[in-house]
Amino acid sequence: MLKLLRKISRYITAALTGRFNELADPKVQLEQALTEAQDQHRRLTEQAANVIANQKQTEMRLNRVMEEMEKLNGSTRQAVMMADEATKRGDTDKAAEYSRAAEAFANRLIAVEKDAESLKELSLQSAQASDQAKAAVAQNSSVLQKKLAERQKLLSQLDQAKMQEQMNKAMASLSATVGQDVPSMNEVRDKIEQRYARALGTTELTGQSVEARMLEVEQSQANSEAQARLSEIRSQLGLSAAEGATGTAGGTTGGTAGA
Repeated sequence: MLKLLRKISRYITAALTGRFNELADPKVQLEQALTEAQDQHRRLTEQAANVIANQKQTEMRLNRVMEEMEKLNGSTRQAVMMADEATKRGDTDKAAEYSRAAEAFANRLIAVEKDAESLKELSLQSAQASDQAKAAVAQNSSVLQKKLAERQKLLSQLDQAKMQEQMNKAMASLSATVGQDVPSMNEVRDKIEQRYARALGTTELTGQSVEARMLEVEQSQANSEAQARLSEIRSQLGLSAAEGATGTAGGTTGGTAGA
């Protein structure tokens, strides 16, 4: 039962993750990934700074111990010399006191030398850790810079992808039906061309019909009657046919020019 519940849980998690990845904005996810990388670099830098600080503190302690060791070495030598001088003078009490002081300085010198040896080893280890920390920070910084450069490239590709998707949708809408009541551009073009071709055909048929010829005859008859009436008016006015023809031609020319 427990195994089945685990399978169901993993399946639901995978399904929700896939759905989330489909709906999530790639630009937001890219910024999240970059922010996480920057946070990791910051934490690594802080850890490296602590390692380097530890190495610096070890060096300072070692320097102080070395200085103390040098002083103790000098004090021990001085106490031995003073004890020897007191012995030569025959002052056994002073000689004994200086000898005890020299012995005390020697004991402290031995302890400080042991501490110095430990600090030397620790300083060497700290120096190696510090070098590794510096190398890790430098390497991670280089990786972060590459991610920043890749971020600009990915953002540019994302904008191009969005533009291309919009263009594909626009091109598809030109040749595909938007809805049940909205025709496509191809359908509209075919419909217009069909009406235009039908209109041209109708015009040609009308120009060759009997009605068109009858209309032409009636128009010619009207023109003849008009000419006869003009001739009659000219006779009443005592105008010759030649003058009437000239006037008619002039009037016609003037009318044409005026038109």
